[in-house]
Amino acid sequence: MSIPEGLVFQPAGGLLAQLDLLRIELAGPIAHLRLNRPAKRNAISDTLITQLHTAFVNLPEDIRVAILTGEGEHFCAGLDLSELVERDVREGVLHSRMWHAAFDQIQFGRVPVIAVLHGAVVGGGLELASSCHVRVAEHSAYFGLPEGQRGLFVGGGGSVRVPRLMGVARMTDMMLTGRVYDRDEGVHAGLAQYAVADGAGFAKALELARRIASNAPMSNFAVMHALPRIADQSQDQGLFTESLMAAVAESTPDAKDRLRAFLEGRSNKVVKS
Repeated sequence: MSIPEGLVFQPAGGLLAQLDLLRIELAGPIAHLRLNRPAKRNAISDTLITQLHTAFVNLPEDIRVAILTGEGEHFCAGLDLSELVERDVREGVLHSRMWHAAFDQIQFGRVPVIAVLHGAVVGGGLELASSCHVRVAEHSAYFGLPEGQRGLFVGGGGSVRVPRLMGVARMTDMMLTGRVYDRDEGVHAGLAQYAVADGAGFAKALELARRIASNAPMSNFAVMHALPRIADQSQDQGLFTESLMAAVAESTPDAKDRLRAFLEGRSNKVVKS
């Protein structure tokens, strides 16, 4: 799929336009979703988590990749503590599961998601970022998990996703001591894959989004849905799952057309970017 140059983002319509804590714009096969609570450092309220879930469930069918950013000076400062109320155990579990449902829809939804990180990426903000597939960190980005100092524990999937990025020992240190990672430390630890200058994150994300959107949809699906599950399986089970996914991917008409184009010299060879 060839992505034309000069894409112009336009505000989304319909249901997506009604989500007032998000700004959603579309350009061809790319969606740009922006957390829109800058006065609260894009802290995640119950309404915002519900709107995130709704947005990713209802992305238009022609969207192939999404970019997630934060309005203002920060990506996301985590849970909106002003909404933290006394909950019994049942209510606490249900609240956490609401976050899980939203972030599962990002990680295991229809399209790959690129997060552009700047300013605070802490607590629930780091949990949100870890549910995305590719993370681009600007120089101002910093990472923290302050739940331990606030008498809390991660509840948005962080105990599952963050250790897969940085390891259990590093996450333990962050939660026990309140350690904060700067951008370069975060990239080195695996919390982001790309480091860019302040203000350059969206351009980099758009460059990556164009590449991702041009991939075969089934290949993107396999990377999103099969790869993390294979990583959790035993070697024997993982290899068998890989065989099944490889057979499905290569049997699609899109894959056959792309292979034919490569063999006939009509597609690019692998080059270092």
